[in-house]
Formats: sequence, C-alpha cells, structure tokens
Amino acid sequence: MTETEPPVLEIRDLHKAYGPLEVLKGVSIAARKGQVVSLIGSSGSGKSTLLRCCNLLEDSQQGEILFKGEAVRWRGHGAHRHPADKAQVIRIRTNLSMVFQQFNLWSHMTILENIMEAPLTVLGRPRDEVEASARRYLDKVGIGDKADAWPAQLSGGQQQRAAIARALCMEPTALLFDEPTSALDPELEQEVVKVIKALAEEGRTMLLVTHDMRLAADVSDHVVFLHLGRIEEEGTPDRVFGDPETERLRQFLRATAPE
Repeated sequence: MTETEPPVLEIRDLHKAYGPLEVLKGVSIAARKGQVVSLIGSSGSGKSTLLRCCNLLEDSQQGEILFKGEAVRWRGHGAHRHPADKAQVIRIRTNLSMVFQQFNLWSHMTILENIMEAPLTVLGRPRDEVEASARRYLDKVGIGDKADAWPAQLSGGQQQRAAIARALCMEPTALLFDEPTSALDPELEQEVVKVIKALAEEGRTMLLVTHDMRLAADVSDHVVFLHLGRIEEEGTPDRVFGDPETERLRQFLRATAPE
C-alpha cells in the first residue's frame, strides 16, 4: 500500500437526513488498504447510518462515496438522489461485506448453507469451490464443527462468528462491522473480539462501528469520534484515547470507561 494508491473506501462531505432529522452533517473519512478505522460515539451520533451509507444500503443526499477511487454515480438530487448504476452498486456492495449487530442468519438453512448462499447466488462461483472456502472460514473463526448445525442451535457468539465467516466467504476487499458485539453478553463477546483482532492482525481493511473502546484501541489505525452527525475528533488510538482534545470526547470516554 502506498499513499498514492486511492483509499479502499473514501467518504467526502456526506450528508444524510430522514425528513427534517439530519443524521450526518458533512462527514469525511477514508480507509486505506490494510487499515482499521473505528467509529465511536453515543447512540444517535450517526455511526451506523454512516456505515450503511458506505455500503449503499442507505441513500445519502449529498457528498461523494468512492470505492478504490471510483465514485458512485448518482441520479437526482437531495432527497431524490439514488445510485444511477445498479451493476456498480452490486459490485461495490459485494466488495464491502457487512457484519450486522443482529446476526441475520437464515433460520431454515444450516450454518454451511448460510455461508455458501451469497457466493453461489450473487457471485455465481462453483459449488465445490464455495463449499471448500466456507468450511475453511468456519475453521478460521473457530466453529468448523458447527457446519451442519442450524442457527438456533448456536450461541449468540457462535452465530456472530458464523456471520463473520459468511462475510469473509465473499472474499471482500473490506469488511464493515456494525456493533458486532453489542448483542452479546461479556463472555460471548470475547469470542467475537478474538476473531476481529485476528482479522486486524492479518492486515484486512475494516471499518468498525463499536461501543467497545478497548477493542477500538487495540485494533484501530485510526479512530473517528462522531457527535451529533459530525466528526468531533479523530486521530490515532493513542491520541484519541490517551489525549482527547475536546470536552465532549472526554465526557464520552469517562462515561464508557470500564467500572
């Protein structure tokens, strides 16, 4: 990776509103190849909305979204703005695999079938190749023995690890995590944290929305603190967590510090 190489994902002056409610008020971020960028902030600060806009699950009203230097093409303006090229949306979305807070596994499919579904139907890859890949990623996240189980037979931590394996099986350019541990109790949370840390150590490009400040500090190259739809402060983990500049960030870190 070089500084002249365009970021994997870049957001410039992004605005998003739901009717009169402005959720994002001109946010700009970039994640370069191999970087982990964490988004922190209180509920309602715009973190998850920003992530969904990055993956084109939500339409933004203003600003640019670029994937590896290629700008999303839009049709219309403001509240009527939508992506203009459906093929471009599919291509970008399949390269930005998202892991949600809720695991979103298909209850009528086994774990293995869940992981194979998108590579088979969206990418059209050969079944034998996809199955081998799916089993490899299940082993990677530590639940290779659960391939033939149903989602309901797994703990929350195991289901979230299956969701990560599903995202990896798309062979994405970057991974987007939306509060991946917030639905889990502390013991199960650590199972998922361990997997995320291992992925970070591999040099995978990741954009991580998290309430876990320790995780953000441990895995991030860059931390962005969002407040009321704007970037209040950003920088390295050492700087953001060790020497916060704004009173608002200091308040947030005091409120989220472990007891």
